[in-house]
Amino acid sequence: MASLALTCSPSSCNLGFRSLSSCRSRSIKPSSSSLNLQSTTRSKISLNQNRLFSFSNPLRNDIVLKSTTSSLPNRRSLIVQASSTSNPVVPAEPWQGASMKPLLASIATGVILWFVPVPAGVTKNAWQLLAIFLATIVGIITQPLPLGAVALMGLGAAVLTKTLTFAAAFSAFGDPIPWLIALAFFFARGFIKTGLGNRIAYQFVSLFGSSSLGLGYSLVFSEALLAPAIPSVSARAGGIFLPLVKSLCVACGSNVGDGTERKLGSWLMLTCFQTSVISSSMFLTAMAANPLSANLTMNTIQQNISWTLWAKAAFVPGLVSLIVVPFLLYIIYPPTVKSSPDAPKLAKEKLAKMGPMTKNETIMAVTLLLTDCFLM
Repeated sequence: MASLALTCSPSSCNLGFRSLSSCRSRSIKPSSSSLNLQSTTRSKISLNQNRLFSFSNPLRNDIVLKSTTSSLPNRRSLIVQASSTSNPVVPAEPWQGASMKPLLASIATGVILWFVPVPAGVTKNAWQLLAIFLATIVGIITQPLPLGAVALMGLGAAVLTKTLTFAAAFSAFGDPIPWLIALAFFFARGFIKTGLGNRIAYQFVSLFGSSSLGLGYSLVFSEALLAPAIPSVSARAGGIFLPLVKSLCVACGSNVGDGTERKLGSWLMLTCFQTSVISSSMFLTAMAANPLSANLTMNTIQQNISWTLWAKAAFVPGLVSLIVVPFLLYIIYPPTVKSSPDAPKLAKEKLAKMGPMTKNETIMAVTLLLTDCFLM
């Protein structure tokens, strides 16, 4: 902290350091650029008697000015207190591209194998395709980029090197099964991002969750309702229902590790775990492996299985299983708490916090209904 004294008269100004025991001052003209505060700090200063003023210069020096009136006529004293703060160090932005070491390892694998002599009985084109394939596998394992980007790079390398023609490289994209899987994953992301999945689950709990058995059935059937649109057990169980079940168990006084697991949590977790497998088998898009099974059936016995045909065949046994399994677990592994009045209360609080359906939730719901109509 430095303290300076500035004494001004109509003809000159005196500037001195107050912190020194014997101040050394220098007399300069008001028109001197070295004392032109407006030009050095690029801030306008107006002085009024007996007032405090503060400003900051571009170098982040905080300066406080105090104006006082001297006993001598036409003289004014200005006390300047300046404190300098160091400029904050702006961290460099991290590299947003590919991880270079894994990327180089993947490329090196392909290049080395590319120039290895072709074994007898193997065509050059097949050997080059093997080199690109192994390089892609190394990239998928080391992950210099997301899996989809690595796969597209391998596909692009096959086309650029003329190992495959463009039609052969992209022939799989003409199959509707991969597009059906991709569409279902887009829906899964939409349900989680918009919060529509949570809203449906909370709505079921608020209506049927007053008893432990009713709470279990509300979770089971809400999960089955979301199954056609979310083709992943991990996405449904882990992304939507696991946080919901944990909050419901805490609200009912059933926690992990304190001896209260058997109140409600153990039976509820076991029920959701067992029934998620059933709901995954009820619809063609309920699990990523289902379209692959339909494609295998088509290639093996030439039997086309559509979304509607799959649902018709699996709906009745799936529905019966969803009804029987929770009740059977309720008898074999019963919870000690038979009623759960706090669960509907918690669900209603969550719904109130979420508010009415947002525009994005409405669009998501309408899109799902229209898509189901086209699939049928």
